[in-house]
Amino acid sequence: MKKSEFVTQDLLSKIYQQSAAGQAQKLPPERQLAEEYGVSRSTIRQALEKLASIGVVRIVQGSGIWINEQARNNPLVYNSITEKRFDQMRYRMISLHKKRPNREEQQIFGLMEDDFIWQFCRLRYVDDVPVQIEISRMPSAAFPDLNQQVIERSLQQYVLQKGYQISHLLTTYRAVTINREQAELLGCKKGSPAMHITNRGILTDGRVYAISDIIDINYTCTYVIPHNRDNLAFRQLPH
Repeated sequence: MKKSEFVTQDLLSKIYQQSAAGQAQKLPPERQLAEEYGVSRSTIRQALEKLASIGVVRIVQGSGIWINEQARNNPLVYNSITEKRFDQMRYRMISLHKKRPNREEQQIFGLMEDDFIWQFCRLRYVDDVPVQIEISRMPSAAFPDLNQQVIERSLQQYVLQKGYQISHLLTTYRAVTINREQAELLGCKKGSPAMHITNRGILTDGRVYAISDIIDINYTCTYVIPHNRDNLAFRQLPH
């Protein structure tokens, strides 16, 4: 693990440890953190910038590094994409077409077999390096003006601009290896390890606005969630 990543993880842990103990609204200054971890101030700065980017701390010039209590009091999930700023990412559309939904897509979107959905493929670049292939589907009746310009930007922003409210994202992960076609798009070797991520975006009215299959060759994910006593008790029961 890189030094900056270790510092990020350890500071995140300590922030939640302090929350449990009812302590600390601020982190120590950069200089003190650098001494405590035995690293350079630039390494500390990288870690703090990541914590700031995911909303856990606010860095106030001349005032210090303030812990966001609202973030600390809620579950936190961040990954190698959501921690990146939008100006560090870009998309390139590979394909876009309309099609009839299959039985599974009809079930997910609540559509009839004679309805239409959009299906598109795009590449996501981070710092100008391709890291993700995404194949997504969206109901065309709800998003009739979907086009290349939209696809090469943030889909969530597009959905919000259409007047919809997003409620939840349902996400699953599965380890896979890259096939030949994927390797050509991502510029890596066939058989390279990757993460297959499936996303389902849900609106506040219960409708699904998008389903996505994503192949990511540089994926990391961190969760901070409350201890689930009921789940632990259930798993210990004989079945």
